[in-house]
Amino acid sequence: MNQRQQPGDRLTLDRLRRWNLAGWLLLGLLPTALAVLDASPARKAWLLGLLALIALCHTVTLVRPDNPVLRPRAYLGLLALVLGASSFLLDGGAALYVVSLPQFWLFTRTPRDAIALSGAGAVLTVFGGTLGQGWSPQFLTGNAVSTVVAYAAGVGMGLWLHRFIGLNNERNEQLSAELHLTQEELAAAYQRQGAADERERLSREIHDTLAQGFASIVVLAEAARGATLADPDRCLQQLTSIERTARENLAEARVLVGSAPEGGVAPGSVTTTLRRTLDRFAQDTGVTVSAELPDVDLDQRTRVALLRCTQESLANVRKHSGASTVGVVLTAFPGGVELEITDDGRGFLVEESRGFGLDGMRRRLAELDGELTVTSSLGDGTRVLVILPTHSQD
Repeated sequence: MNQRQQPGDRLTLDRLRRWNLAGWLLLGLLPTALAVLDASPARKAWLLGLLALIALCHTVTLVRPDNPVLRPRAYLGLLALVLGASSFLLDGGAALYVVSLPQFWLFTRTPRDAIALSGAGAVLTVFGGTLGQGWSPQFLTGNAVSTVVAYAAGVGMGLWLHRFIGLNNERNEQLSAELHLTQEELAAAYQRQGAADERERLSREIHDTLAQGFASIVVLAEAARGATLADPDRCLQQLTSIERTARENLAEARVLVGSAPEGGVAPGSVTTTLRRTLDRFAQDTGVTVSAELPDVDLDQRTRVALLRCTQESLANVRKHSGASTVGVVLTAFPGGVELEITDDGRGFLVEESRGFGLDGMRRRLAELDGELTVTSSLGDGTRVLVILPTHSQD
């Protein structure tokens, strides 16, 4: 019926054809077959045979519209011939033509084909009735006029429906194109957002690992250079710390490029990991560190988050605070864990802080539904409080 059909349109058209078949059999073929029962045996046999033939052809065309023998246009041509023959055998067949008229629009692709084939059916119907009944006034005011009126009404209704369906399909195509464009724009936006999130994650990981390690190496190298002659033992100790830090940075770099397990922290106790970090900090800086680190069972992501927050806090102490002592307390409570890091340094105004480190800590903790609270004032030191919910062990 329309040359541009979407899959949904095809299903709708098939459904319409099936409903039309039911109506055609009930209101077209059955009354015609009953009308010929009182006719002569020859007429009865011919008409019933033609009705059976066209019903069979209709079923084949409906089930297999792409069959090479009986295509829809061939079927409609045969239907027009059967309508003419039926009109001759019944001395008029306007009723059967009217009931059959929708098929000329349901089985054609263009209005031109529908108009031509339904017109042929109308001509043959009138011609068949004329042969059987002649140009009598009764025929002219009955079957002939009804056939012509039905044809004209069918053409008008068919053209209107074709235009309506065409406009509807154009609208659907436009909406489909707009939807496709929107999907492409959303996909591009998701890709850009994903790239931005990945850049942010890498920036945070580099800051928390490689950058901190390199900063530590610089500080240790400067101290080692100053102690080369005055304190060789101290210099050797610092060179050893430089080597160890460089190896750790290498391991972190391998994590970032994906050639090592994610996280960069070996599975195990968070207490052991934090204590090793604090010992290294105390050894490298000379700052006194007190720690309360009970053995707490935590999943890998939580251990990594606590370690990174500790490393960032210690790096800030080393670079900015001038503190002489640092306190670290790890506390477990039902459903979560709390890490408190305090120092007696010079402090700072939290609201004026613009450093990447604190923002990175907040984002990292937010990904785990955690919280970061930083309390500080000039001359009163700094308190960093990390609260994280606990999860099942990896």
